[in-house]
Amino acid sequence: MGEESSKSKSSFTKDTIISEDLSEEAAFLADRLLSRVQLQGDKFPAGYESFSELTRGCLKVHSIHPGKVSCTLSVKSAISNIYGSMHGGAVGAVAETVSIACARTVVGKDKKLFLGELRMSYLSTAKSNAEVIVDGSIIKSGRSTTVVATDFRLKDSKKLVYTSNATFYHMPIASL
Repeated sequence: MGEESSKSKSSFTKDTIISEDLSEEAAFLADRLLSRVQLQGDKFPAGYESFSELTRGCLKVHSIHPGKVSCTLSVKSAISNIYGSMHGGAVGAVAETVSIACARTVVGKDKKLFLGELRMSYLSTAKSNAEVIVDGSIIKSGRSTTVVATDFRLKDSKKLVYTSNATFYHMPIASL
């Protein structure tokens, strides 16, 4: 990984596990996508262009393998709702980000990904200040589509709180 993974904006920590089966380019692309945005306290900082950009600041990559990405999510007040739990929009933004990173570990960089469907299931809540393990894995990847499942589990109890399935279309579409 060299210099790219040691920069201050990297989402990788010293404990991040990067599979030897994963190309350096795929790891770099996933890291670039998941790069942390530094939050200033727990307030929503000015200058952010999207909610997705803000939620990436709460993610730290734990491991990355072909077809699998695992992250730790810190539920900060900036991504919490008025009830003191993780905001549904933040759940969707994290699910999308982790799903794209997971798909990028198996889909070549010559293909663009188009998110065709993102299905969410809100089973319980993750309270503010909780740590959540977010695991993304490929269900199916073919010539023109990739399907990714993402699970959100509380770190301390392993309780499943959210799930998502994302379907990506590869662009340009493969000729049949």
